[in-house]
Amino acid sequence: MIIRKYLPSDCKYLTELFYQTVHSINAKDYTDEQLNAWATGNVDMEEWNQSLSEHFSLVAMKDGIITGFGDIDRTGYLDRLFVHKDHQNQGIATAICEKLELTFGVSKITTHVSITAKPFFLHRGYSIIKEQQVIRSNIPLTNYIMEKTL
Repeated sequence: MIIRKYLPSDCKYLTELFYQTVHSINAKDYTDEQLNAWATGNVDMEEWNQSLSEHFSLVAMKDGIITGFGDIDRTGYLDRLFVHKDHQNQGIATAICEKLELTFGVSKITTHVSITAKPFFLHRGYSIIKEQQVIRSNIPLTNYIMEKTL
């Protein structure tokens, strides 16, 4: 596995990976209505590219295929961490997360995680600050604000 910095040419594939992962992996914890509100399939590519370019964003590759990605901003907010639905449980999220956590030398990482991702982050030493309901297209989605002190 290779982990490299994000390139703007990755954006289209990352938005597709995000959609597919949410609609398959997260389907065990969220309803179809919630999945459709969370990952609509109609992404503003310019907005995604700008966000990924401004953050420290990493892409995992295996055999020339993008298998995952993640990003963190300068404040220590870990924004996205997604692994392709066909490449789960192979250490990809762990490898990306380790590199993101060490990037800016911040003392604390904060992230908002899905029900599905909560066990992964608990295992990595994150603590739940609070459970919350995020509203997307008038649909409530449960997630958790979590933190890790480094």
